[in-house]
Amino acid sequence: MIRFSVISLLGAVAVPAVAQPPAVAPTMPAPSAQPPAPQVILPPAMVTPPPVPLPQPSAAQEKWLNEWLKGGAVQGLMARARATGELKGEALLSAVLDRAKALSTGRVDTADFLEIWALRPARFDPRPGLAKAISEDRLPQWALSLTPPYAGYDGLRKGLANYERIRDAGGWPTLTAQSSPDAVRARIAIEDKSVTPGEKLVDVLQRAQRRYGLNPTGLLDARTLRELNVPVDDRIAAIMANMERWRWMPRELPVNRVQVNIAAAVLTVFEGDQPVTSMRAVTGSPDNATPMLSSSIHSIVVNPPWNVPSSIAKRELWPKGRATLIRQGYKIVGTPETGERIVQPAGPNSALGRLKFDFNNPFAVYLHDTPSRAKFSSYDRLASHGCIRLEKPVPLAELMVAGNPDLAGKIQSLIDAGKTQRVSLPKEVAVYLLYWTAFASNNGTMSFRSDPYGWDKLLAAKIEASSRRVDPTAAPATSIASKD
Repeated sequence: MIRFSVISLLGAVAVPAVAQPPAVAPTMPAPSAQPPAPQVILPPAMVTPPPVPLPQPSAAQEKWLNEWLKGGAVQGLMARARATGELKGEALLSAVLDRAKALSTGRVDTADFLEIWALRPARFDPRPGLAKAISEDRLPQWALSLTPPYAGYDGLRKGLANYERIRDAGGWPTLTAQSSPDAVRARIAIEDKSVTPGEKLVDVLQRAQRRYGLNPTGLLDARTLRELNVPVDDRIAAIMANMERWRWMPRELPVNRVQVNIAAAVLTVFEGDQPVTSMRAVTGSPDNATPMLSSSIHSIVVNPPWNVPSSIAKRELWPKGRATLIRQGYKIVGTPETGERIVQPAGPNSALGRLKFDFNNPFAVYLHDTPSRAKFSSYDRLASHGCIRLEKPVPLAELMVAGNPDLAGKIQSLIDAGKTQRVSLPKEVAVYLLYWTAFASNNGTMSFRSDPYGWDKLLAAKIEASSRRVDPTAAPATSIASKD
C-alpha cells in the first residue's frame, strides 16, 4: 500500500492562509548587489546622406541638356524612343541623371546580372558631378567624363556610327556560293575600306575571315558566307552590347595586367598599359562558360596535380570504372566530405600540364598549361570546362617572375626538376576575363566573333526589361538598335 504523508495531503488541498512570523534578521550581511553588466557600445548606424541638391539650370543650360539627351544613340545605349518634347525642371534633371548613370555603369541593375557575370560596375551617384557642372557652367566637360575612358570603347562608338550609316544606306546584299568575285569584293568593301578594285579576291577574303575569327583560307566557304550574310542590324546590336559591357569596367585599369577575351579565346599581356605579347587560349565551351571577372594572379603552381572537380568526375570519369581510372594513372582518394575524389598526379599527362596560375575567384577557374596542344591550331577554341588553357604558359610565367632575381629565367628548370611547388609572385598581376564579341582594330575596321554563350542577346533582353520597369507604359523597342 502506498502511504502519503500528512504534509503531502495538506499540500493537495486548499487550506486557509495563516499569518507568518516575521522573518528572522540574518546574522550574515546580505550579499552585495551584482555589478552592472558591461555596456555594449554599438557602432553608429549607417546613415544615408541626403541627396545632393541640384541647382536649377539656366535657360541656356536646359537647352544644352535637351540636345545632349537626344544623342543617346551615338553612345549605343540600346534605349527606346523618348518623347520628342523639350523637358524642363525636375523632369529634365531626372532624365539627365538617368542618362548619366546609363553612360557610366550601364542600364542593367547588377541584381539582374547572371551570377557568372562577376565583373560588376562600381556604384555611381551622378548628382554631385551634375550639381557642380551646373554651378560652374561646365556641362559639356561633365558629360564627356561619363563614358568609359578607353580606346576600346571609343573604337566601338565610331564603329557604331559607321554601321548605322551602312544600315541607313540599305545594308548589304545577301551572297551565295554562286556570287561573282566582283559581288563578293564589293560586299566586303562595305565594311573594309582598304579593299581596292583590282585586289585579289583571295586576299580580300582572308582579311575578312580574320576579322570574323575564321580560318583564313581565302575560300568562300559556308562559314564565311554565313558571317558575310549576318544582317547589319545584328552587327549593330553586337557593337551596342559590347559598349554596355565596357561600362562595367573600372575607370582605371592596372597598367600591368593580363586580359583574356573569352569569345575570341585570346590572352593578351599589358605592360605600361601597352600590349606586349598575346597567345591563343582555349576557353569554356558553351555548356561550360568561362565567367567574366577580375582578380589578381598571386602564385604559380609548378608541376600541379589535378584535383578533379566532382561534377567532371561524375560526368566523365567515374563511368569508366575504378580499374580503368587506376590504369590511366588516376588516384582515388578518400575524403570525409564526399567519400572519394579523383586526383590526377603531376606529370606530362596531367590535364593542367606543367603550370597553373592561381587567382582568387568563386568559380574555381584558373589559367593553366595543357598536354593537349591540337586545339591551339584551331579557330574553334571554346572547348574547356571553364578554365583557360594557354598556348605559351612558360613565357607568361617568366614575365610574371621577372622581378625576382631568384626566379627569373628559371621556370623551365623548376619544371624539369619534377617537384610540385607553389611559387609566389614578386608582385600580384591583375587578370581580367572579358567577353568581347565586337572590337575595332587600330585602323577602325570592326572585327566580330560569334556570340557563343548567347550573352549579347540576353543582355539586350535584360536592358529592355529594365527599361520597361522604369516606364511600364512605354512601347517596346522595335530592335536592339533603336534610337532615343
